Amino acid sequence: MSIDKDLLDRLMEGRSPGDLFGKSGILSELTKALAERALNTEMNLHLDEECADRAPAEGNLPPNRRNGSSRKTVTTESGKVVLDIPRDRNGTFDPMLIAKYQRRFPEFDRKIVSMYARGMTTREIQGHIEEIYGVEASPGLISAITDAVMDEVVAWQNRPLEPCYPIVFMDAIRVNIRSDGTVSNKAVFVALAILPDGTRDVLGLWFQANEGAKFWAKVLSDLRNRGVQDILIAVVDGLKGFPQAIEAAFPRTRIQTCIVHLLRHSMSFASYKDRKAVATALKAIYTAVDAREAEAALGRFEESDLARQYPAIAPSWRRAWNEVIPFLDYPPEVRRLIYTTNAIEALNAKIRRAVRTRGHFPSDEAAAKLIYLALNATSTHWKRSVREWHAVKCQLAIMFDDRFPMA
Repeated sequence: MSIDKDLLDRLMEGRSPGDLFGKSGILSELTKALAERALNTEMNLHLDEECADRAPAEGNLPPNRRNGSSRKTVTTESGKVVLDIPRDRNGTFDPMLIAKYQRRFPEFDRKIVSMYARGMTTREIQGHIEEIYGVEASPGLISAITDAVMDEVVAWQNRPLEPCYPIVFMDAIRVNIRSDGTVSNKAVFVALAILPDGTRDVLGLWFQANEGAKFWAKVLSDLRNRGVQDILIAVVDGLKGFPQAIEAAFPRTRIQTCIVHLLRHSMSFASYKDRKAVATALKAIYTAVDAREAEAALGRFEESDLARQYPAIAPSWRRAWNEVIPFLDYPPEVRRLIYTTNAIEALNAKIRRAVRTRGHFPSDEAAAKLIYLALNATSTHWKRSVREWHAVKCQLAIMFDDRFPMA
């Protein structure tokens, strides 16, 4: 859209550049003029539609018409603006631009929600709104605006899902939530799925103080109730009780533990000077040609001086062995994708940045609201297609045959 430079010159005539913004600046005047013009256009359309819809029996009644205007102060992105809202004689006009009982333009609400999604506290948003726009926004108003998102959260948490997901990553972040006067540290589990076309989608959020088979049975039952019939590969980070629960809900799903998490756990036992040697020895396990060679490499490590010096490392691999080796059955393209939960960890890092400023949340719902908004704010990043997906898809289609859903 081109801008009339002569019009801009006339608007700035006799004014300084500083007069552009502020409570009585040019932007406020333009907002008022444009809004009132739009409202009058809406009124004209409303009266025309009412006239066209009149029944023949009402032909003798006088048509609806304008009946002056009423003043209303509304909050916009540039401050408060007093609008003359047109009225009709029958009182049937309800404008779409600014509804009867609405006191804020939708864009103003979206600004507040956007700041909240980026982790700003209610008090910080209040100060920012007052400083930038010269508008007083009470903490109660900000909470009311952000609370309106809860309907979206509930709908999102209960939306129907795809019948089959090729790969689902499961991981958790910790948040502090107040309950019954005490603050407890809860895990928020996030499920990030890869769809048949290679794009990603967060399936939901689940809150739990302690994970276990019973909790995971509830999560997986929720996924089934929302339409999921099959998961080809579930990539997790040693979630307690998860293997038993998924075997009951999705018996054909292959479970893959995060190799990177296992390596980090192993490195935590080793001194700094030995970490390179330990990493090299362990690399022979997860880069083996197949499961038999991997177990042989683990056996060699168990007999080494490093294993005797750090006796906790080898048993940690043995305990998780059934969930370590599945990815060795896959070609390199698939291995690179499923040997780590980094895909979901990158998403969790963005969520952590949003919740970091909060000491604690008053409820699960408050935490869910912020996490949902943080997910929406970063959705362009985690919804992108995964790298090398075409090659991965071809391999999965061969390995899982008729179970793989074609996009």
